[in-house]
Amino acid sequence: MAGGAGAVSLGVTLAYPLTGRAGVSAGALVAEAAVLVVLTAVTVRRSPARQAAVSALLSGSAVALVLLRAVWPGPPQLVLGACAAWALGAVAATGVGLYLRRLDDDRRRAIEEATRAQRLGLARDLHDFVAHDVNGMLVQAQAAQVVVGELPEPVADALRRIEDAGQRALASLDRTVHALGERGPGIGGLARLADAFSPDVRVELAVAPGLALRHEVSSLAYRVVTEALTNVRRHAPRATMVVVEIGEEGGVLRVRVADDGGGSSPSTRVGGFGLSGLGALLEARGGSLTAGPHGHGWRLVAEIPA
Repeated sequence: MAGGAGAVSLGVTLAYPLTGRAGVSAGALVAEAAVLVVLTAVTVRRSPARQAAVSALLSGSAVALVLLRAVWPGPPQLVLGACAAWALGAVAATGVGLYLRRLDDDRRRAIEEATRAQRLGLARDLHDFVAHDVNGMLVQAQAAQVVVGELPEPVADALRRIEDAGQRALASLDRTVHALGERGPGIGGLARLADAFSPDVRVELAVAPGLALRHEVSSLAYRVVTEALTNVRRHAPRATMVVVEIGEEGGVLRVRVADDGGGSSPSTRVGGFGLSGLGALLEARGGSLTAGPHGHGWRLVAEIPA
């Protein structure tokens, strides 16, 4: 709206010297400039960076030049002075928009950090509760091997397996909580993920150049690709190729993952907790997740506000 209104206003303003028109309603001029100033501030605050720059340039220039309709033709000093004075309104609107944009970014980051800290706290609590019970089972298995004395080999072997499983479970819990405490990798880590996926499946990675994403968005995209590849491994054993495409359009990051492996039925593919949980997370952040048959395989498409 700001870009369109600015372009129309500039066109009308330039028509005055080109057609020799003169005279203008002062009230209409002030009202038009006020609308353009408001649109400039709003687009600087709300729009994606590139779109905001172009739109604000058009609407701001329209504000600076709109007074030409009243002072043209006139002395050059008067024309330049009038345009410079009215340009201050566009500059002020841009400054207000940038300030409000920064406040919005700070508020969003604060909410994300608070949410992350809360989830990490819950994960640590879960770790403590589960680790307590696993430790109890581990101690019982160890004590049975020592206190009871000589045990039949099958029983002793079962106790050893229980002990080993308990140790692995505790180690996995520790690694999980430690990983939650760190910031996860973003789309920059996808190349390593693709290389390490499977020797029997080729992963083609296509990431649009020049993507400048917030870490939270980049990390979420990485999580989407990880979940998609996990589903390929579980449900598409005949897959030979997976294509991962990531690009941004209109302030939305789109992640597409498609395989050629046929695999299991749709109900089996979408029934996992990981995919449904990821879909709920994306919806909570204003995005979406869809998955379904595509050709001879399966395709997952995620849209994330960039």
